[in-house]
Amino acid sequence: MEKKIALFMLIGMLLISCSIGAQEREGTMMNVKLRMAFNNDELIIDLYDNPTARDFLTLLPLTVIMEDYANTEKITYLPRRLTTDRGAAETTPASGNFTYYAPWGNLAVFYRGQGSANGLIILGAIRSGAERLGQMRSNFTATIEIMEEN
Repeated sequence: MEKKIALFMLIGMLLISCSIGAQEREGTMMNVKLRMAFNNDELIIDLYDNPTARDFLTLLPLTVIMEDYANTEKITYLPRRLTTDRGAAETTPASGNFTYYAPWGNLAVFYRGQGSANGLIILGAIRSGAERLGQMRSNFTATIEIMEEN
């Protein structure tokens, strides 16, 4: 009986640990919105409150060249690497994830889901229109900036 109780306690602690890890990666939403403008279009991005997202804000405004990667995401290399503070755990990206891939130091904006990746940190979420990124067939220029409140 004691072994069963110990096993249940261990499983409970593991579940809590996994839940806390997910919260540290994404956290709560910041009261900051980004605009990613490209090809006479724009996406609105809500940022999570995590150390990597806060560091990303220090780079803005930023004009970059986006290129397709694996028919699932648009990527660009940033002028410098971002802090990863607690490290990046394994993450399974979904369409609309605005992310930082720590091993390569690049921004990755997903318009399709993909298998899991180690080192991927979710910075935020695109409100709508992520599929429009997939319609861009060649490299394109994008400007990412903080949206001013009206």
